[in-house]
Amino acid sequence: MIYIQLNEDNFEYDIYSLVKAFYPKEEVKISTEPTPEDAGLLFSMQVNYSDNVLTLDGREIEIDYSDRPDTKNRLKLAIYESLSKRNGKELPWGTLTGIRPTKISLGMIEDGADDEAIASYMKDTYRTSDAKIDLSLQVSHKEHELLSKIDYDNGYSVYIGIPFCPSTCLYCSFTSYPIGLWKKKLDDYLDALEKEMAFTAESCREKSLTTIYIGGGTPTSLDEEHLEKLLTLVDKYFDTKSLLEYTIEAGRPDSITYEKLQIMKNHPVSRISINPQTMNQKTLDLIGRFHKVEDIHRVYGWARELGFDNINMDLILGLPGETIEDVKYTLDEVEKMAPDNLTVHSLALKHSARLNIDRESYDDYLIENSQTHMDICLDCANHMGMNAYYLYRQKNMAANLENIGYAMPGKEGLYNILIMEEKQTIMALGAGCSCKFVADHGKTVTRCENVKDVQLYIDRIDEMIDRKRERLREDLKWL
Repeated sequence: MIYIQLNEDNFEYDIYSLVKAFYPKEEVKISTEPTPEDAGLLFSMQVNYSDNVLTLDGREIEIDYSDRPDTKNRLKLAIYESLSKRNGKELPWGTLTGIRPTKISLGMIEDGADDEAIASYMKDTYRTSDAKIDLSLQVSHKEHELLSKIDYDNGYSVYIGIPFCPSTCLYCSFTSYPIGLWKKKLDDYLDALEKEMAFTAESCREKSLTTIYIGGGTPTSLDEEHLEKLLTLVDKYFDTKSLLEYTIEAGRPDSITYEKLQIMKNHPVSRISINPQTMNQKTLDLIGRFHKVEDIHRVYGWARELGFDNINMDLILGLPGETIEDVKYTLDEVEKMAPDNLTVHSLALKHSARLNIDRESYDDYLIENSQTHMDICLDCANHMGMNAYYLYRQKNMAANLENIGYAMPGKEGLYNILIMEEKQTIMALGAGCSCKFVADHGKTVTRCENVKDVQLYIDRIDEMIDRKRERLREDLKWL
């Protein structure tokens, strides 16, 4: 165990995240209580705050305690240097644990800073490596180009959540429920969604709709009848013809039929995801995705046959038992299909995922990701003619790396950038969804969440609409 003793409760989450980035397998405890004796500690560390001095294991650092962002940066930098010296390790993103790297670089680009100034700032303030600074700059310039056509203040996007899946994957922590248990409630759920759609369309009638994203869960876990009903409702309430992008997360091949793809094609859906995560059957079986590798090829072929010309595929690096040779095989198979987008995720072990809850059962499986893994994905994307266009990071990510999206020119996912960079208001509809109300070009972001439980969502839909109405009035002055 690693024990961090504070003189007062402050910045605990930032400290914890940084220590775990260096020591992902160690238990970390943070407390104002004295360091316990004979606790089998790997090491302990003492942090003391005062108005103008931060003391870390006897080292004094001048701070202005009233300036919290600066104090946090100085604290994390001091801890980073101490931990790096202790174990001889440097982190690719430096002290950046709970922040989206491109939010920094994109913000500086928008303020007129050049690449040299941005690189110097990220190196000095966060100890970010040269390679990750270059990646952040590349992505940020592409985002800046793509966002130039977005109306931040007079536009908005819509996210619609379908919280059902054929089954729950081993690594998943999203709000999702087995579709088999909820079939009798699907009409009630769509009725509640319709109320939210009607409210959203009326409340935002003076604004232009930029993108729609239907995610989950797995939206295509809905049967053909309910999928048609959902998309018809979307057409009824929103101007889908003028959208810059309309995405459906088709997701799991075992939830997709030719008829469902045809339904999507009959509506103005412009982008879909078909997500293998891996092309290795043994891994698919282990993580609870009950389909065959052949199903991925078949479903993808249907989508191309029907004329879908913007298809994304998601992969996850660090899945249990996968070697780098397994990853290379997946990439070879994906390249044969030639998708338009490739989104590469570093496995993040969330508290609520079965892989984390029942972790001891998987101790015998290799769980590995590295920069080498990321590099072979980059090589594959480049070979297919794709460029990086968005990235984000999560806590507890394998090897402290990142999730990164690649796309063919003109096929980038605008919604992905908008949700990560928080540049435009996103109205989120459905159980477990969270609106982001964005004001002042992203300087102010507030949230309004729906309940996660499906039955509670159905029962309390009017209450949640009232809460959104209040937030739209208070935070955005739209009503």
